[in-house]
Amino acid sequence: MAKRSSLYIRIVEGKNLPAKDITGSSDPYCIVKVDNEPIIRTATVWKTLCPFWGEEYQVHLPPTFHAVAFYVMDEDALSRDDVIGKVCLTRDTIASHPKGFSGWAHLTEVDPDEEVQGEIHLRLEVWPGARACRLRCSVLEARDLAPKDRNGTSDPFVRVRYKGRTRETSIVKKSCYPRWNETFEFELQEGAMEALCVEAWDWDLVSRNDFLGKVVIDVQRLRVVQQEEGWFRLQPDQSKSRRHDEGNLGSLQLEVRLRDETVLPSSYYQPLVHLLCHEVKLGMQGPGQLIPLIEETTSTECRQDVATNLLKLFLGQGLAKDFLDLLFQLELSRTSETNTLFRSNSLASKSVESFLKVAGMQYLHGVLGPIINKVFEEKKYVELDPSKVEVKDVGCSGLHRPQTEAEVLEQSAQTLRAHLGALLSALSRSVRACPAVVRATFRQLFRRVRERFPGAQHENVPFIAVTSFLCLRFFSPAIMSPKLFHLRERHADARTSRTLLLLAKAVQNVGNMDTPASRAKEAWMEPLQPTVRQGVAQLKDFITKLVDIEEKDELDLRRTLSLQAPPVKEGPLFIHRTKGKGPLMSSSFKKLYFSLTTEALSFAKTPSSKKSALIKLANIRAAEKVEEKSFGGSHVMQVIYTDDAGRPQTAYLQCKCVNELNQWLSALRKVSINNTGLLGSYHPGVFRGDKWSCCHQKEKTGQGCDKTRSRVTLQEWNDPLDHDLEAQLIYRHLLGVEAMLWERHRELSGGTEAGTVPTSPGKVPEDSLARLLRVLQDLREAHSSSPAGSPPSEPNCLLELQT
Repeated sequence: MAKRSSLYIRIVEGKNLPAKDITGSSDPYCIVKVDNEPIIRTATVWKTLCPFWGEEYQVHLPPTFHAVAFYVMDEDALSRDDVIGKVCLTRDTIASHPKGFSGWAHLTEVDPDEEVQGEIHLRLEVWPGARACRLRCSVLEARDLAPKDRNGTSDPFVRVRYKGRTRETSIVKKSCYPRWNETFEFELQEGAMEALCVEAWDWDLVSRNDFLGKVVIDVQRLRVVQQEEGWFRLQPDQSKSRRHDEGNLGSLQLEVRLRDETVLPSSYYQPLVHLLCHEVKLGMQGPGQLIPLIEETTSTECRQDVATNLLKLFLGQGLAKDFLDLLFQLELSRTSETNTLFRSNSLASKSVESFLKVAGMQYLHGVLGPIINKVFEEKKYVELDPSKVEVKDVGCSGLHRPQTEAEVLEQSAQTLRAHLGALLSALSRSVRACPAVVRATFRQLFRRVRERFPGAQHENVPFIAVTSFLCLRFFSPAIMSPKLFHLRERHADARTSRTLLLLAKAVQNVGNMDTPASRAKEAWMEPLQPTVRQGVAQLKDFITKLVDIEEKDELDLRRTLSLQAPPVKEGPLFIHRTKGKGPLMSSSFKKLYFSLTTEALSFAKTPSSKKSALIKLANIRAAEKVEEKSFGGSHVMQVIYTDDAGRPQTAYLQCKCVNELNQWLSALRKVSINNTGLLGSYHPGVFRGDKWSCCHQKEKTGQGCDKTRSRVTLQEWNDPLDHDLEAQLIYRHLLGVEAMLWERHRELSGGTEAGTVPTSPGKVPEDSLARLLRVLQDLREAHSSSPAGSPPSEPNCLLELQT
């Protein structure tokens, strides 16, 4: 079994930030660090003191992490970015609110003496002496210390203090991974209560030394255990009175939720998985109807999570289409008005949203990507609403004249018609590019709706059912927020956002089949009507071809796709491989196009060029970051692997930003998580000349000076499916609604006492609900007997909290 932690983070917005630029504004963005490791950077919102980000992430972490910190920064083009302030939440603080943290938090000043990181390796011993006991403190090494000097390193030494006596180690120059192996002894007096203090400092020749962190040892406890050795986390100096700038630095609105899961071996979840799969295979003919019961007992706040977990579980079992088909039938059976079909946030709607993101994100990028890029590149002023038109001067130098409102509206309409036409044309050509499982699912939806609403008066209803998901819940949200769908790295500015919003509205009108109701809402969209009407015909033709897929064609498409290892991640990177003893300069990196599949990491000169395998997936031993000083540049990662002869090799790859770096590291770690021989330690520097640049060790093949972070990953829609984790999350949810399940069981079985599942065939036949309750009991017992204990039963909802 394994204990897993994940952190859901949503960075909503900021308010009342201080101005950092001479214009009286700021260009704020956020950096998120977990234990001082940068893992997320939001987009920059330009020229505002009240930025809105609306970005959300899920980070998988070891259960031992300590804190997550949110730094609000001001981006500067010509100088170092300014730090505005930070919000820090410890693991204990987040865990004390099982339903999550949600609210505004005041930004506090960033105090250098509190910005500590890293760990120190100590051996502590109490020895009996002739007159008194002796306290022996061996300072062995440290790792991941904060870089305090301009060269990206520190010159650390350690100061050990006890009862007024102070001893210091030697200084290790230019290293955040120093090794000392020095021992100090102190005389212990009987009954003395003073603690042993071990402080790490960065030595400076001219200015004052910088504090790197400290560890305080309880000597009385050490007397009892006699000896202790291990890595101790460095703590900030909190003895000084802190400056309180709360309220002056603004506030940050956050949502943070911690989830700890004890995932049992697969065999424990098989009864639950088999029961749910059996229900889906039976469909509407099933006697138990567990899926409708799960939907009925799921609150609105948790429905998206439950839908995603169920969808991924059935996707892994090859039953995603059957599961969605069952939900389609359930919703159709309770819908009498066509205009309300799939318009609510039902389990069906949420499940299809998740399904399209899991199975169709690459397809979305292929269709939408070029259109979105063109909108961003043109940056044209576009407005159709006369009440919002801004008239500006146009013309060449000396011939300026005010542009009329009619001209602005006509030019805007032309621009939007061009974008909408290009999008519809790209969509019409994309039938074969659409994933087979998506086509098959929409085929089932189209058939079910046509069976439920036959007749000429409902001719458009099956088409609208498909477009309600494809256009209204997939394409339109991606057009309005391309950053959130990874179509762009930055948020759109105000002008581009307005163009995207108007384009999304036009797509929605096409998706609604240009109904009178959709036209009546915003009459000023009328200039787009010719293109919208033409788009309706194009869209209907596209859907007709899309759902025209037979079982044989579906199997053939799947077979064709299965012969090719699908890309897990791809994109341009800069590569450098160390050879010889020469200096490693950033200019030696070469740009290539990389592709990571479940078989290998490959590269090519261009996306369309023939790929050459660089590293076989099974040979990867670690994927980690590289110290900035190593190459004189940032965002460099190393992939440690073995070649065909079994010799260790390292490939150095440079990314363009911290987000791209973490996404590649995450992808590499996920696909190699089950490899044999994964490393537990590594060198964050490079071997230059005759020693490592990080810790100055001279042995190239020796043990690394820092621990690997193979379990730190970012959740993405194209993640490899984790069947046991999805089953555990479904179990957790069912545990949270167990009381409602028992209530329903009592209704069906005529008042059976809660907690007692009937087993005798002579009493009440054991239906699927009774079997489900029995499975929950067995899983609860398995968790109770596991070392980690049972998981909490609260549903994953957010608790409003003001700080």
